Amino acid sequence: MAVFRAFRALRPNTEKAAEVAALPYDVVGREEARLIGEKNPDSFLHVDRAEMDLPEETDLYDDRVYEKAAENLKKMEESGILIQDEAPCYYIYELTRKGKTQTGIAGCCSIDEYMEGTIKRHELTREDKEQDRIRHVDACDANTGPIFLACRYSDRLLDLVGTWKEEHSPVYDFTAEDEIGHRVWVIDEKDQCEIIKTEFQEIPSLYIADGHHRAASAVKVGQQRRTEHPDYTGEEEFNYFLSVVFPADQLTILSYHRVVKDLNGLTEKAFLGALKYNFELMIMPGFPCKPVEKHCMGMYAGGEWYHLKAWEDIYKDLDIVEQLDVSLLQEKVLDPVLGVKDPRTDERIRFVGGNHKLKELQKMADETGGVAFAMYPTSMDDLMQIADEGKLMPPKSTWFEPKLRSGLFIHKLS
Repeated sequence: MAVFRAFRALRPNTEKAAEVAALPYDVVGREEARLIGEKNPDSFLHVDRAEMDLPEETDLYDDRVYEKAAENLKKMEESGILIQDEAPCYYIYELTRKGKTQTGIAGCCSIDEYMEGTIKRHELTREDKEQDRIRHVDACDANTGPIFLACRYSDRLLDLVGTWKEEHSPVYDFTAEDEIGHRVWVIDEKDQCEIIKTEFQEIPSLYIADGHHRAASAVKVGQQRRTEHPDYTGEEEFNYFLSVVFPADQLTILSYHRVVKDLNGLTEKAFLGALKYNFELMIMPGFPCKPVEKHCMGMYAGGEWYHLKAWEDIYKDLDIVEQLDVSLLQEKVLDPVLGVKDPRTDERIRFVGGNHKLKELQKMADETGGVAFAMYPTSMDDLMQIADEGKLMPPKSTWFEPKLRSGLFIHKLS
C-alpha cells in the first residue's frame, strides 16, 4: 500500500503564483539564479538558491546560505506572498508542454515507506548533495521542492481528477517563460480527499522519477526529528515529505546526452575504427542524427554526424540495466575507448539534458575537439522494472520534462 496524505500547503496567493514559481534548484546555475533573482524579487529561488542574496564570494555551503533561505521563506509568509491553507487538502497539478499534458496530485508521502521500499528509487545519491538539502530542509523547517513520483493510477483516481478539473476553476493558471503551462486546483472536500487517500492505499508502489536527493534528504531530516522527539506518534509532519504523483503513462522521459572533451589521444580514424567492433556505423552528412529506436545513438565527431547501431550479440544476453543504451555506451565506448572510467567524477564528460538541441551538442564538441553522443530516451517501463528488481541505473540515465516548479506548494514540518 502507498500512504499518501493531504496536507496544509503553504502556497502563493493567486496573484503571485507565476512570479513565485521557480525551476528546481539543481537545474539553475548560480549565476543564472542571481540574474533571475535580480529581476524577480518574488522568485522562490530566493529560498532555494539563497546564496544569490549574499556576497558573490560566499561558499555555497556556508551556514549563512541556509540561514538566508529560512529568512527569505519567513519574509514571504509574513508579507502575504505565501499563505497556508487552513485545512489539509490535496492539490491537482497540471503541466502542459508542446501540447502534451500530465496531471498529478500533490500530497505527502511517508518516510517509512521510503525506508521500507514501497517508494522505489532507480539512482544512487551523493552524500555531499544530500547534506546540502538536509541542511536546507532543516533550516527552513519545510520541504520546499516536491519530489516527482509516478505510479499506475486506478480508473477511479483518474476519473476523480478529471471530474474535479471539469467542475472547479484552477487557483493558478499561467504559462512560464519556457512556455510550460501550469495549472493547480485545490481539492478541499473531505469526502473526495478520503477517496484519494483510499485509492492510493491500493497502489503497491510509487516510483521516484526525479528528485532522488530531495527524497533522501527529506527522509533523513524526518529521522533526525524522530531522534530529537523520541515521543513522536508518527502523525507529526516531519514523518512525511512533499511529493507530486503522476500517472506513469502520462510522463515524458527525454534523452540524456553525453559530450566528452577529447578523443583520449586517439586520431579520429583510430577512434572510429575502435567503435566498429560493437556498432554498425553510418555517416549522416549534412544534418544532426537523432536516434529513433533503442540500441541506436547519434554521434558527432570531427565535423560529421554518424548513426551508431549496437550489434545484437553485444546486448542480447545482458540484464535490463546492462541493456540500457547509456550502459552500452559506458561499457563499450566511454570506458575502454575514451578512458572515462567513472562518469560521476571524470571532468572530461559533460551531461546534457534532452531539452537541448543537437546542434548545441555539436557546438560543445567542436569547442574542445571532442565527441558528442545523442542518446535514445529510457522508457518508463524500463525505469519501473529496474526499480521493481531493486537495481540502479547508471548516472544521468533519465531527463524528465517538464520540470515541476518549486514554490507552488511548501510542506511545513512544524
